[in-house]
This record gives sequence, C-alpha cells and structure tokens, in this order.
Amino acid sequence: MSSTANDILELHRGQLPLLISLPHDGTAIPDDIAEHMLDSARRVPDTDWHVSTLYDFARELGASLLVPRYSRYVIDLNRPPDGAALYPGRSETGLCPLQGFSGEPLYRSGHHSPDADEVERRRQRYWQPYHAALAGELARIKSAHGRALLWEGHSIRSEVPMLFDGRLPDLNLGTADGASCGALRLQALEALLSAQQHYSWVSNGRFKGGYITRHYGRPHEGVEAIQLELAQSTYMDERSQRYDAVRAGRLQALLRRMLELVVA
Repeated sequence: MSSTANDILELHRGQLPLLISLPHDGTAIPDDIAEHMLDSARRVPDTDWHVSTLYDFARELGASLLVPRYSRYVIDLNRPPDGAALYPGRSETGLCPLQGFSGEPLYRSGHHSPDADEVERRRQRYWQPYHAALAGELARIKSAHGRALLWEGHSIRSEVPMLFDGRLPDLNLGTADGASCGALRLQALEALLSAQQHYSWVSNGRFKGGYITRHYGRPHEGVEAIQLELAQSTYMDERSQRYDAVRAGRLQALLRRMLELVVA
C-alpha cells in the first residue's frame, strides 16, 4: 500500500480491486474565493460531513481511497465539466454553485461570483487533477486485477426540501438505473439490504449516481461503479454536525459487509 498527497487531494492505494471516491468530503476554500462569499457559505454546510472518517476502516480491508481537500463550493467534482444538469427539470446545484441546498446565495451582494473564465480556471486547478487521479487509479487497479470497482461515497442531510420531498431513505444506492454496474452485483447488494432491519433503503431512487458514477461505470470494459448516498442521520447529529461514534460504528458494520460483498 502507498499514499500520495498534495494541495488538491490525497490518494491511498490499496491492494483490492476497489476504489472509494469521496468527492464532497473537502472543506477548504481558497482565500481569493472565500473573500467574496457570505459567512454562512464559508462554513460549507453542504459538505458530506465525516465520510472520510466513516470509510477509514476500508483502508485495512485493502481498498484505495481518494479524498479531495477543497469544498464542493469551489467546484463540484461530481458534476460534468461542461456544467450539464444531472437531473434535468429538477433543482440542483451546478459545477461552481451559486447557492446552497437551502436555496441561500453563496456570494455576497456586489461581490465576484464565478464567470466563465473563473469556472474554467477552477476546472483546471481543482476538478481536472481529481479526475486524473481517479482515472489513473482505476487504470492501475484494472491492470493489476483485470477489473475495477468504483464506490462513490456520499452523504446528505436527511431532509433537504430544495432537492427532494419528505425524508430521504437511510441508504440510497445509485447505478444510473443499472447502466454503471452489473445486474448480479446490484442484486446481491439489494439482497443484503433487504435482509437487515435497521436501515431504510432504496435503489436508483432520487439519487441515481452523479457524473462520476455515470462516466466511469462501464461494466462492459471491466469497470463497475456504485454510488451510495447516506442520510447523515445514520452516523452523525445533523444539527450540530457532530460525528456520532456509536451510530457510525453500527453503520460501519453494514458498510463493511457491503464492500466485502462487491469485491468478493
């Protein structure tokens, strides 16, 4: 195993045919961007809080982990580079978001918000290196094992009216309606979730997988991709954003079984 880190990302290389990507774990905002933002935006409330801590156990399993440093407010690593909508006709934030999940603006009135040149600068500075590392690690894994499995780890508040109605199921599997992952692997995961009683779940519901899942998941080429969107109430206190080791430990036991299943 080995690890590399720079000012954009950290990549831990494991020995299994499994890469866990956590594109919304980052919280940093460069000073030249933060100075134009509201104080509320600088607190990056829409972060996938603590997912790198939650998935840290996967290192000992032998998985590779890819974790960014910068917030999705700088640029969303799980959006297409051209900013195309993932869910046409539904509310969503863009490649360089101008508002948060609660609909509030991110930038101060009268201050600079990203124009086309700034979006392109951020794409090259932050988006491209992450995707180069992701593609490179998948290629390394496939070369070593003949196949690769990409696991997209995400989380979100259990209630976000701008994005979905009501309360989100605890675990939300996304495989682009089956296009990014083989049917047998998805069926095995669904069977595992059906057999447990503690968490609610859905497959290809509101969250079907973002750009990373849809772009890199190519089962016919030996690379499968699965997104798991977790309701944050399953492992943390959503109001205080405090990590809850008891809740997290219970969830990690199930996550471990899921990861072991997909690489079996």
